[in-house]
Amino acid sequence: MIVSVNNIKLNFEKSGNGQALILLHGNGEDNKIFDKAIPILEKHFTVYAIDLRGHGSSEEIKEYHYLDMVEDIKEFIISENIAGPIVYGFSDGGIIALLLASMYPKLLSKIIVSGANINPKGLKAKWIILFKVMYLIKKDSKVKMMLEEPNISIEMLNKIEIPTVVLVGSRDVIKENHTKLIVDNIKNCKLQILDGEDHGSYIIHNGKIANIILENT
Repeated sequence: MIVSVNNIKLNFEKSGNGQALILLHGNGEDNKIFDKAIPILEKHFTVYAIDLRGHGSSEEIKEYHYLDMVEDIKEFIISENIAGPIVYGFSDGGIIALLLASMYPKLLSKIIVSGANINPKGLKAKWIILFKVMYLIKKDSKVKMMLEEPNISIEMLNKIEIPTVVLVGSRDVIKENHTKLIVDNIKNCKLQILDGEDHGSYIIHNGKIANIILENT
């Protein structure tokens, strides 16, 4: 399905019944990464799996910025008349969820985020080096965004009042102390460290994330 929001055309898939659950993928992916999770989740929720701008079947763009994506999802929620959705976001999707909850505190009912960072320094050093090399070779603006953004302040985290769950793999690309910084600065926040998992091993084409979402809702 296609919807026009914030001067961009977004593709999304809708299925199931119940409370609204919005799924947001990571950088360079699309909603198909949730193919194993959606059949489980749609038994409990009305699931909206969105392709972020410039990803999947959504409209192509030249420059990528997290704040643009935040406005896309805000307008999507309003245009689809979705009341108090839960938002689950992986990686970039988690960044967007944090920003949404901070900037529009009355819009959502809960966020669950996996492998999110509030600034590029939250990435482990070897990954920053890898992304810099990737950008030098490919000049991919999606990679450029990860190297320069987001810029979420502690004050912004303090504004998040809805229940929040932060997930991170024990072998994630995000620094452990960075994840704890996020958790410590959100009022109603729970941290869950997934032993043996990396950044996306329990999410991408994997039903584990569905069961984790159900356990936390």
